Amino acid sequence: MKRSEALTPLSRDHHQGLFVAHRLTRATEETRTEACAGFLAFWRTDGGLHFRAEEEILLPAYARHGSSEHEAVVRVLIEHVELRRLAADLEADTAPGLELLHSVGKRLHDHIRHEERVLFPLIEEALPESALSELAVALERAERGC
Repeated sequence: MKRSEALTPLSRDHHQGLFVAHRLTRATEETRTEACAGFLAFWRTDGGLHFRAEEEILLPAYARHGSSEHEAVVRVLIEHVELRRLAADLEADTAPGLELLHSVGKRLHDHIRHEERVLFPLIEEALPESALSELAVALERAERGC
């Protein structure tokens, strides 16, 4: 199924996130510093803003047409909290172990896959075209920092 244009910016972010997650899950003793730095750079520039756009724009738009208590929505919010905590842990840890890096990578990967395979199709089905168009404008504005 082709992704709605409204969700394309978020899917682009997901592509970057999957790349970062892959590097974390494959990190070795030799590559762990670089993998961690890559994740933190992503988090500081795109990841945190992406979560914010989903929480402040995407999910409220869905809640106008579907249940805010839907298990897909609840899972996303819980995972956002957990991933924010893990990012803070990595920020504070000057030498994170491979187990932590692999865990963060797997959680980020699984979170992104859930959004792409479950949440986004749910939103695309629930929102009428006019709401998807409004969502696209709001996400574009958020991406530009307006």
